[in-house]
Order: sequence, then structure tokens, then C-alpha cells
Amino acid sequence: MDKELLKPGFIFETSWEVCNKVGGIYAVLSTRAKTLQEYNKDKLLFVGPDIWKETPSPFFKETKSLLAAWKKHASEKDNLKIRVGRWTIPGNPIAVLVDFTPFFEQKDEIYTKFWEYYKVDSLHGYGDYDEACMFAYASAKVMESFYRFQLQEESHVVAHFNEWTTGLGALYLKKQVPTIATLFTTHATSIGRSICGNGKPLYDYLPGYSGDQMARELNMVSKHSLEKIAATEVDCFTTVSDITAKECKQLLRPVDIVTPNGFEDDFVPQGKEFDEKRIEARKAMITTAEKLCGCPIDEDVLIVGTAGRCEFKNKGLDVFLDVMHRINQNHKQTREVLAYILVPSDVYGVRSDLMERLVEKKVPDTPLYDPFLSHWLNRPEDDAIYRTIHRYNLQNRVTDKVKIVYVPCYLNGNDKVFDKSYYDLLIGMDLTVFPSYYEPWGYTPLESVAFSIPTITTDLSGFGLWAQKVTVQKGLTDGFEAVHRSDFNYGEVVDEIVNLINDYLQKGANEVASIRAAAQKLAGQALWSKFIKRYFEAYDIALNHRNERIN
Repeated sequence: MDKELLKPGFIFETSWEVCNKVGGIYAVLSTRAKTLQEYNKDKLLFVGPDIWKETPSPFFKETKSLLAAWKKHASEKDNLKIRVGRWTIPGNPIAVLVDFTPFFEQKDEIYTKFWEYYKVDSLHGYGDYDEACMFAYASAKVMESFYRFQLQEESHVVAHFNEWTTGLGALYLKKQVPTIATLFTTHATSIGRSICGNGKPLYDYLPGYSGDQMARELNMVSKHSLEKIAATEVDCFTTVSDITAKECKQLLRPVDIVTPNGFEDDFVPQGKEFDEKRIEARKAMITTAEKLCGCPIDEDVLIVGTAGRCEFKNKGLDVFLDVMHRINQNHKQTREVLAYILVPSDVYGVRSDLMERLVEKKVPDTPLYDPFLSHWLNRPEDDAIYRTIHRYNLQNRVTDKVKIVYVPCYLNGNDKVFDKSYYDLLIGMDLTVFPSYYEPWGYTPLESVAFSIPTITTDLSGFGLWAQKVTVQKGLTDGFEAVHRSDFNYGEVVDEIVNLINDYLQKGANEVASIRAAAQKLAGQALWSKFIKRYFEAYDIALNHRNERIN
């Protein structure tokens, strides 16, 4: 580390996803924690929502003796309902889970204060706004309590808040404990995501957008108000990629530094274990497809996958299905393609007809109804993936060279069909495609290359832009390709991905092995050991700005 940087003596960090695995921010924090813990030992404390209460959590292990004196003080003197323990991730950092529900009784008073202090407009909040704000407020009260009880002698304390959902906490600390340096990271602006989600073009028109105006138009006034004011008031404002930095500059304010998302590779099996898991995953995916389709599938089938949140356009699921449709129409195509779509949706259970077939050894000779679906959907008519598969008539016929399998459940190891985690299926794939339209970073392509699986993404993803800077060759030679995507070149994107896959289908074993090795090498450049320095630069910015404030 650069010795001239101001180093934090203690780090607080909070997010709705601390000990709460619901999205991509969990991956950011849970993988970065190990590296932070190595630098700061136990002078690092994560604060998360206590959504588990009496139910055992798979992500948190309570320890009654840990910080016992402060916990007693926080309960008796500060009226905080907390549990203290360890986040069960590599590094095992200290975590405090806070019950934020008691603050709902004070909600109106709290909002009034923040209007008076900062002009945060909470009047138009709806949906998850109140829940997020009460948690943010509670998390800041936890930090304040711990600081006043245990850290008064520590001069370099930083508090890091992630996403608009914690913005109120950052503002509380600045007002009540100005000696703590504050950081705020937006992983995706609420307005940018909403513009895309409403089908409006973001990129070509970005210079003409006003964040405040779009907030009014899209009924996002309260979220945007909180996010913009938090970004403006903190000591250091960051985001995760260059592409989102442009978004922030136009819709919020310019960021102080970009802090790209890294990862740890200790979850990737090595050597013989890798080979065994890969064979097992391929067998499971091929067998499931055979039982659905009612026909045998070649062992050398090219397994192509995509995954992510169920955001049909933003995650490029529309492009992925169009690509598979186009490849299936190519009558010259000889090698089979098995396309897996791992996107959680609204399911009500596993298919009993599929389960019956999975226990049989023979390959059936008739397809199941909807022979592409692993679990029953609650409202298939409302599911864009389901509707599009039908629209393209991708019905997994014996003559189809492309077979589709849509897995709409969370892969947590207990899905009844595979009973495997996402990673334990990912390892069996040959190629992944994530043609995102809106993707501030993009862990899925990064995880793919970590498992030596070449990936196709776009230059509208933060990871795609970053990887373009560290690779030199076009095509998949470097284990990666970022297709150029804009607001209005959908057709060109589909064409290019079709060509890339068709080209990959023709490659021999030696060339494929070289590409897989290149993919893994690329992943090695995105480890937290490489990216953590950006965070220490951010802490330095925050501490210097804090010094200017208090002096």
C-alpha cells in the first residue's frame, strides 16, 4: 500500500445484503471481506438487517461473548435490538444484525428531521422505501453507539454505505457523528435502472437527461432525492465501473473514484476435483434435457448458458433467446447446442412428471408438455422468457439442433431437479453469454471466466469495459469478448453473437483448451488483491475530506 494514504483505523460497512443473500451486492461485500479482514483484522464491522430473528441463518453465527459489554450498553442505553456474531464467509468478519422495525413508530419524525437537515423528500416514498430507510437509520445508530462506546480514541474511522437503501444512514452519521468519514457507493443509480426498466433509451440520450426531471416522470422522486443528496453530502462518492460513473455524473453528481468489483477465487475447485465436478455437472444437464425432450443428446453437445436476475431486456435475455432461435434455424449446423437459462422467477414447485423420469435409467421417446421447463411457473403467461420460447417455437424437437432448458428456481442445492448450487452447474458449461443492456458491473461473466469458461458479454457492462482494457485480441481467443451494444443496434448484437458461437462450434480440442486457459488467466486479473487498492484510495479521500470538515 502507498504509505502516504490516510489509512482507516476502523471500518464500518453496511448494506441490505450483509448476511442477507439477495443480489449482486452480496457477492461484492462477501468476497471483499476476506481481503479487508487481512488488512484491518477485526477492526472491521459489518451491519446488516436482522430479517432472520429467531430463525437460524445460514449466513450468520451469533456469538454471545463477542463485544458483550458494548452489546449490553447498546441494548440498555441506546435501545438497540442487535445480535453480534460472525458473517459465515471467508475471513469471518464481525457482523451486527439490527432489528430496525421499532423505528417504524418514529418514521414520520425521522423523515421530518431529514427534510429539515438535508431537504430529503420522503413524501413520495412507496414500496421498499420505508423499510430501506428504517434499516439505514438503525444501522447508523449502531455505528454511532459502537463509536461512542469503543472508538473515541480512534481518529481514522470510516463508514461505508452501499446503494440508495442505506443513504439515510450516511446522512445521519454526517449530522450526528461528523468525526466519522463517510463513503457512499451506488452500484446502479435508481434513475438509470428505472429508465432502462421502462423501455427508454439510456445511453444515446444520457447527455440530455435530468435526474430530477426523470424522477418526477418515473415516480421515483423519493428514492432519487435520497440517493442524490447522499451522493452529494458524503466525504467520498464511488461507483463500480466507468460506465456507471458516466451515469452518475449526469443523473447524480461526478464520482470521486471508481472502485471496481473484484472477487476471490477460493470457491473454484482445483485439479481432479474440478474435472470431477465438471463431468458431474455436464451429466446432470444433459440427462435433465433428455428427460424433458424425450430424445438422446450427444455427449459432445456445446452447453451454452446465461443467468442473472429476471430483467428481460437489461440482462439481455431477449438477445440470448433470439441468438438461440437463429442458430436453430441454421440447417447447416451439425453439432448440437444445449442452452441453459438459469434465471429465478415465480415458481410454485418442481415438475412431478420430470421427477418421475429422472429416476428412470432409459431415455424416454416422447417429450413432456413444455419440454424446456424444469419447474412449474405460477403465471407462465406473465413470464417473458416462457412467452419468448413459445414465440420462437423452441420446442426441443428431435430435429432441433438447439435444445433449451429454462430453470426458473434459485439454485441453492435444494431445487429437487439438480440439487446443486449455481456454481456446481456453471462448471459444466462450455460457453456463457451475458448480452446485457444495463449492467453496472456484471459478476456472472467474471464468475464464468474464473471457472475457465469463455464468455460473451457487451461493452455496456462494467466488467465488459474493464476486460476490454486488459485483453488484446478480438473474438474469444482471450477467453472473452465484449460485443458493442448501443440503444439501437439490437440486430447487429444478435448477428455478432451468432457468429461468435458458430465459430466456437468449429474449434478443435487444442484451441478450446487454450481459450479456457486464457479465460482463467483473465479472471486472475480481477482478484480483490488487485482491486482493493481502489478502496484504500477511497478511504483516503473520505478521511481527507473529513479533516477539512472538522477543521
